[in-house]
Amino acid sequence: MIKILLVGGGGREHAIAHAISRSKRTYQLFAVMSKKNPGIAGLCEDFLINAETDVDKVTEYAVKAGIDIAVIGPESPLAAGLADALDVAGIPSVGPKRAAAKLEFDKAWTRSFMAKYGIAGLPEFRIFDKTQEEAALRYVDELGDVAVKPAGLTGGKGVKVMGDQLPDRDAAKAYVNELLAGDVVVIEENLKGEEVTVHAFVDGSHLAFTPSVQDHKRAYEGDLGPNTGGMGSYNDAGHLLPFMNERDYEEAKQIMKDVVARVREETGVEYRGILYGQFILTANGIRVIEFNARFGDPEAMNVLPLLETDFIDIVQAVTTGTLDTIDVRFAAKASVCKYAVPAGYPENPTKDAPIQAGDTGDALLFYSSVYEKDGVVFTTGSRAAAVVGIADTIKEAEQIAEQALNNLEGPLECRHDIGTQALIQKRVDHMKSLRG
Repeated sequence: MIKILLVGGGGREHAIAHAISRSKRTYQLFAVMSKKNPGIAGLCEDFLINAETDVDKVTEYAVKAGIDIAVIGPESPLAAGLADALDVAGIPSVGPKRAAAKLEFDKAWTRSFMAKYGIAGLPEFRIFDKTQEEAALRYVDELGDVAVKPAGLTGGKGVKVMGDQLPDRDAAKAYVNELLAGDVVVIEENLKGEEVTVHAFVDGSHLAFTPSVQDHKRAYEGDLGPNTGGMGSYNDAGHLLPFMNERDYEEAKQIMKDVVARVREETGVEYRGILYGQFILTANGIRVIEFNARFGDPEAMNVLPLLETDFIDIVQAVTTGTLDTIDVRFAAKASVCKYAVPAGYPENPTKDAPIQAGDTGDALLFYSSVYEKDGVVFTTGSRAAAVVGIADTIKEAEQIAEQALNNLEGPLECRHDIGTQALIQKRVDHMKSLRG
């Protein structure tokens, strides 16, 4: 019997719990989540409703439950040092210690780290603090077309780029000033291309890679509106997206391998857990947008249901440094994930509204930022639930997901265009034009 603790209560964590539930091993699942996610709760032996960043409380609960391995879903507990505390208590984690997790929660550190070790994919950039306002504004003029990033965690919503959230240089400079008031700011060239996510399980030395996924950050159809945590995502059958080639994937993998090796060299800490590489394919090759120290949400809901290798075998290999001894395989299927969000999301979302899932057919349903009370599921104001269609083709998977969306009841909205042939063809045509 192996006892596993899952930390987190969102859609990503529901997908992790679902992957664990498919294991052939004898196990018990425990969870700590800030609100009761009914999908996770239904798969658990026991759970604690508590702040996931409360390191002492989570560690105390893990020790009392006799946990063997912890799987840390979100980034905030990693930044708070939860993996470090659990390690002191003798509990290994799928999730890096704080020194290694800086890859995600300190963008300035990560850019400097990449530059120091000559890691490929680094865009033009500079880092500024509040004493360097004039230099920062000059750098905006120097680059001309910029992306502006707060150094710390922002839930995927803090980065703004010219041409989208920032209409011109004056808007970019105003945002730089706004960020400098409270944070270090990273200013870098505005990369143009198609974004790709690649995940890897990492045991400190070895990496096992997932298929490529593409997320859709913008709130509204046609890639319009403000950035969100992600409105949906898709992958194709196999490890490449329709607009990728084999070289793109191999270069992404090599960058991630180099990062894992150099993090150990730089920090003295082995990177163990999940490494998320967010890349963009440009006319000048692959570039790194960012790294995350955990599964993406929604991308986890694409890749984890395709996992053919027992998830518990993988997490044990991650924590024991033996990932090279098992064959991590994924089904050669396409998947499309679409998020249902509260009406008015993200600017003025409907909160505390009851929602209900009817017959979702062949699609998987993952609850996200909701809570359950007296058997009723309510919205919180963030993304509510995701449906995932899995099939031999993206077209078939999209139809399965779309049908499932029609059976979610409540004040909910979604992007119907994710995974459609028209939107994917737009991506393919864009990449063809960039490659010449």
